[in-house]
Amino acid sequence: MSKDKKKVRVEMRKNRAKPPRGNDLTRDYQADAASTDESHSSERVRAKGDLSRHRTVVQDATADEPGRLSTGDAIRGRVLRVHGLASVVEADDGRIFRCAVRRLLKTLATDERNVVTTGDVVWFRPAVVEVAGRGPGIGEEPEPAVPEPSDETEVGASGPTPDPRSPTPAEGMIERVEPRHGELTRASRRREQVLVANVDQVAIVISLVQPTLKPHLIDRYMAAAEKGGLKPLLLLNKIDLADPAELQPMIGAYAQLGLPVLLTSAQTGTGIDRLREQLRGRSTVFSGQSGVGKSSLLNAVQPGLALSVRSVSEVNNKGRHTTTYAQLLRLDTGGWVVDTPGVRQLALWDVRAEEVEGYFRDFRPFVALCEFPDCTHTHEKGCAVKGAVARNLLSPRRYHSYLGMFHGTEAE
Repeated sequence: MSKDKKKVRVEMRKNRAKPPRGNDLTRDYQADAASTDESHSSERVRAKGDLSRHRTVVQDATADEPGRLSTGDAIRGRVLRVHGLASVVEADDGRIFRCAVRRLLKTLATDERNVVTTGDVVWFRPAVVEVAGRGPGIGEEPEPAVPEPSDETEVGASGPTPDPRSPTPAEGMIERVEPRHGELTRASRRREQVLVANVDQVAIVISLVQPTLKPHLIDRYMAAAEKGGLKPLLLLNKIDLADPAELQPMIGAYAQLGLPVLLTSAQTGTGIDRLREQLRGRSTVFSGQSGVGKSSLLNAVQPGLALSVRSVSEVNNKGRHTTTYAQLLRLDTGGWVVDTPGVRQLALWDVRAEEVEGYFRDFRPFVALCEFPDCTHTHEKGCAVKGAVARNLLSPRRYHSYLGMFHGTEAE
């Protein structure tokens, strides 16, 4: 093997299916007893995925060194948004590129739906664009190799200046994705969908009315935040349409769990100043159902964002998809925010049913008191968690959320 090549071991897609077993063992035994040993010898006791969980990929030896990537012309940047197969990347110097993804990176991402997501720090090579076409005719001036000025292009004394919002940015090829931290993920079609990466906290936007408040979704977001290493922040939006006095028991319950709660309203401006302080100097992803007011809150925090908003449907009292892709935005007060599309459900990725209890921190004092060490807190006798719920030491609503997550994960 060449010295500038090296082998890299990457994980295969997780295979948690039950071991395959032949369906004709009894029929073979009845037909010919002598063939029984042969049919047993062909049966696999363990799934193949449990034995071979890695594979070898050959890549350039300099691929792990960003400074020596390819010929040294790699540029560091951050992904602002992803449109299908193309990613919009902002370089460290402020230039905007529309980048494709190198095929090798796609082969390494065996579990993810997309190898590149919003918020990723990447290294890419700008593409060399050659302007092809006929030469200037007699008496004609050569056409400039720049896009024509538009409403989103600032024209200066030296000619058109590219704007970050220009529909025709420069092109490039993403060669490397830096290791991530602070991820918000979910399970989607039996694969991992990383909604956003490299953020500090997640703002869980919940509408008190229109659409209806769903406390179990808050519990799922709290579990996803703890799994991804994010600080959760609960925003109870549209407080102008509800009675704050009726929310005090729920606010107190989440406050005891260490979850900051803000009552907000984009219409009246309630809680916007406090929210602006929570976002200052941090990278925050706004997530929640469609129609809860994520984009409206961001427009209130910084009116210059001018994000599109729509009203809730009067037919089914549900939100209508307005934001169609996750978008990384810079705040004038410092920090970044990510406006994400609405989600209908949030299923945890790569979490077994027996691991769900670990994401309910209020369960922890009682788990060790269960009679059985492998207690699932669902049907066992002598379960201290169920006893705490019966004595109102644990919230019955939180326990109901646990059951939904436990059985939902078990069914995946």
